[in-house]
Amino acid sequence: MVSPSQKPSVRNNMAAPGRHVGHYIQRNSRFLRNGIEQLWSHRSFGWTPALRQQAAEANKDSTDAFLIPRKKTWSKEAVLEALASTVGRDPTAHPYHFQDDPYLSPRTSSEFRLFSLSLESGRSAAKYFVNSNPKFFTTDFAEPHIPCLMPESVTPLLEETSEEALKERISLRKVTAAVDMYDQLLQSGTAVSMETTHGLLDLICLYCDRDPVQEGGQQAEDAEESEEEVRRRKGRFRRTSHMLRFTWKENSNAERIFNLLPERDTRCFSALIRGMVKHGASAKAYSKYTDMLNNRVTADVHIFNALVSAAPDLRDKYNERWELITELLNQMNQQKVQPNLLTFNSVLKALRRCGFLAKTQAMYILNEMKAMGIAPSLASFDHILAVFSKAASSGQGSTDILQEVMSVLGKNSFICQDPNDVLFFTTAMRICLDNKDLELGYKIQSLVEHGENWRLLGDSYQQSIYYGRFFNLLCMMEHIDVVLKWYRRLIPSLYYPNPQGLKDLLQALDTDSRLDMLPTIWKDIRSLGHDNKTDLVEELLALMARDRHSPEVQEAFAACALDVKSAFGGNRGKISLEWSSASLSHITSLLLRANKTPQAWEMLQLFESKNRVPNDGLLDDFLSACCGGSSPQKAVELVQMSAAFGLPATARLAKRTLAEFQVTEEQRAVLSELEATGETSD
Repeated sequence: MVSPSQKPSVRNNMAAPGRHVGHYIQRNSRFLRNGIEQLWSHRSFGWTPALRQQAAEANKDSTDAFLIPRKKTWSKEAVLEALASTVGRDPTAHPYHFQDDPYLSPRTSSEFRLFSLSLESGRSAAKYFVNSNPKFFTTDFAEPHIPCLMPESVTPLLEETSEEALKERISLRKVTAAVDMYDQLLQSGTAVSMETTHGLLDLICLYCDRDPVQEGGQQAEDAEESEEEVRRRKGRFRRTSHMLRFTWKENSNAERIFNLLPERDTRCFSALIRGMVKHGASAKAYSKYTDMLNNRVTADVHIFNALVSAAPDLRDKYNERWELITELLNQMNQQKVQPNLLTFNSVLKALRRCGFLAKTQAMYILNEMKAMGIAPSLASFDHILAVFSKAASSGQGSTDILQEVMSVLGKNSFICQDPNDVLFFTTAMRICLDNKDLELGYKIQSLVEHGENWRLLGDSYQQSIYYGRFFNLLCMMEHIDVVLKWYRRLIPSLYYPNPQGLKDLLQALDTDSRLDMLPTIWKDIRSLGHDNKTDLVEELLALMARDRHSPEVQEAFAACALDVKSAFGGNRGKISLEWSSASLSHITSLLLRANKTPQAWEMLQLFESKNRVPNDGLLDDFLSACCGGSSPQKAVELVQMSAAFGLPATARLAKRTLAEFQVTEEQRAVLSELEATGETSD
């Protein structure tokens, strides 16, 4: 044990020369390290585990240097991400981009599409005006300055004939102006660098030798055209949506400039071949690829991706298509071109058009991807599902392959690596719906909700298809309480149900004997704008009028029936419903069961005004209500109405009225005559 007199004195050592100070630090470095390790073991102070391990290794070093932790660098969105993590999605709210103006909150899927297009059209028109007239927007009031919100330069600033002016027109996507500038440079004898030529070819091939329509420019073009021309043009494109809007032109500027080049490298061939494939000239693209090989130019991965995707258009028979794909892959290997994810996805997509060969060859492609260390994307699995769904004679085969795909995907977060990645979830949910596999549907929905995978559902139209299929699956297979839970969770924040989805919900309520919820569902039908769908409204009325219920439920049904009656008015700027005999009969029966005889009599008068015929059961129910209310005059009028419609039940109703009501002599004479007339007609 060290005595107090033998303990080192900090004051004495600090007063000694530098040699004593260094001796003191060396002697006590072990105690300092132990103290620091104990301190950091209790407090992390924001250190990551990697930094703590690095500090521990440094402390063990013979050199007595201390590691100072680096400053934490936060991303620009860190604060927003932290705030976003503290709140959840409100299932009762409309989509976020409609919350600025409650008046523009869509209620139906058609309104959602219309309002979305209107918002985007307004932004495009404003951006077009700002970019076309930047001189009117020179003052910047924004603090801090936000460059992306300032006007962009859309007009060339360089007017002289130079390569810099050509680069400016290429960056502004001025196809025609860039081609004219290139021709002027060639005529003046000015050489254009290969890099600038590459950019020009890429621009021409991307937009098929046409100037791209600027944002807002299409609205200006439509304004100059007549309404009939716009309707005809849009209708033509809608009918031929599967065709390309622009097709490759013969002797285009891209081919002319390509032929003028003294040397043609891989980048030049790549731009031309990819442009031809993109704009429907697959045969010409393959011919250009042959010319490239004859010129001993090595292709790149983009050329092979384009040619593989175009292979089904180059051959007619299934085996010939696969042979061409195999030949392209072999040439790719011979030229030592490394394939990427898009290469294998192009092969899988082309296999969807190879018939019976697809199922076998698709598995080889997946094994090849695994051997090369390329992980499949969601588009890869979407192509696999399409191949096996088409090849399977029954739905079980597609379900099995989807089970295997889901086991591979697990609970991971995905990013978009292929434009077709957004099709996977919709295809997977369709398979679940076709095979009525609820458990697998829940797995897919759980994967969608994991992280930010919901972004891979695609646009609003594809999201509506996905959630519609999921909701239909729930209505068919799940208990009604769970269905209603999902109903409140999805609508309207994620899904605007179509009439078929609401019909499935009505059937689910009927299956689980929860028809007491029908008035609540009717309110949602009205709020969603589907109260003008005749088949949906009549199915709702038929379910309410089919059976008798407790007085409380019948009272709620009667109030709902009166509200449904108002939907037939046609005074709300919407398509009005047409009265049918079934709808009139159902509403009248519901009112009679709730002892609302005056309102029921008004409904009965509508039969005559709308030229509709009531059924015998409705007249019997109405006669019973008149008997309970001691209304002989109403009963006589009911028999007269039956005679006016020429119903076979007229004689029976007249005889029953004579037996059950105390009528006057005049009423008795009328009823006797109606009874005789009815028997004669029978």
